[in-house]
Amino acid sequence: MERGEKLYEGKAKIIYATDDPDKNILYFKDDATAFNGAKKGSILDKGVINNKVSAKLFQMLAEKGIESHFIEMLSDREMLAKKVDIMLVEVVVRNYIAGSLAKRMGRSEGEKLPETIVEYYYKDDALNDPMINRDHILVFNIATAEQIDTARATALKVNQVLSAYLLERDILLVDFKLEFGNYHGQMLLADEICPDTCRLWDRHTLEKLDKDRFRRELGNVEEAYLEVCRRVCGDL
Repeated sequence: MERGEKLYEGKAKIIYATDDPDKNILYFKDDATAFNGAKKGSILDKGVINNKVSAKLFQMLAEKGIESHFIEMLSDREMLAKKVDIMLVEVVVRNYIAGSLAKRMGRSEGEKLPETIVEYYYKDDALNDPMINRDHILVFNIATAEQIDTARATALKVNQVLSAYLLERDILLVDFKLEFGNYHGQMLLADEICPDTCRLWDRHTLEKLDKDRFRRELGNVEEAYLEVCRRVCGDL
């Protein structure tokens, strides 16, 4: 299937139309951003790795009964996906204290939470993606009760399945962001699942294997992404 009109270009991907109105092509870029675009750069072959890791994880989740927009990989950087109407709510799942949660609560990074926390963020770059709650979502008609409740339940199931899968590969799933989209009345997991959207730490050393290496200028960014790809996909 060939690319058609460019529909949208975001920080990490370009979305193209196809000759099938129900399908899009997602092209994964090497561009890297942090702090809502305030920091910009590039990570060598990031697009290739994120496409490959996302495809592998979407396939694994599908085997566990969790459906997504993923159809197939078309090339190293291209994924064929169902055309979804993206819900303007990012769902963040937290298993350990890290990042903004550590700052907000005044706690040290690395502490395992006694229970998983689910947070919601309004997708609006101009507003810096503010954190919101279920009441905000319903009062401001950002999504319906059924949509957000389905997204939350799915996110918790993803967390259970993905945490176990990664732990077998000596990776701790610290926290991660999910997006969902409406596909003919069905809420599907969408976007991507990769080192850009997850905090991933080595199980034994707690070494960061994700975009925090770029955010915090820790170095060895490409090596960390490659290591995640090796462990998740089994090869490079």
